[in-house]
Amino acid sequence: MLARVMSRHDPDLSRIFHALSDPTRRAMLERLGQGPVPVSELARPTGMALPTILRHLAVLEEAALIRSEKTGRIRLCAARPETLAATADWLAGQRAIWEGRLDRLDAYVMTLMKDRNHDD
Repeated sequence: MLARVMSRHDPDLSRIFHALSDPTRRAMLERLGQGPVPVSELARPTGMALPTILRHLAVLEEAALIRSEKTGRIRLCAARPETLAATADWLAGQRAIWEGRLDRLDAYVMTLMKDRNHDD
């Protein structure tokens, strides 16, 4: 039980969802889904200043959604799909819990409706 409660407050999940909450960071992740690119290419479509882009990338890197490495003067960024896969697993678990609850509610409502029809 305690493990279930703790997983709701998993700091990694908090970082991931915080990182995904921003449309600029989501767009960067979408681009990185096509393959690694230099920071300058990620910055180009945003029109943002480089320091702002670097802050966005730091958030993504802290959440383990991307990794970066510097080669000479170029910083190359790449997606880490395994982090999104773990997040998808957590979401699937939550969905299963809620679908189960809704199924039980539906069965209960159907029972009430049948009982009501039998009383009429």
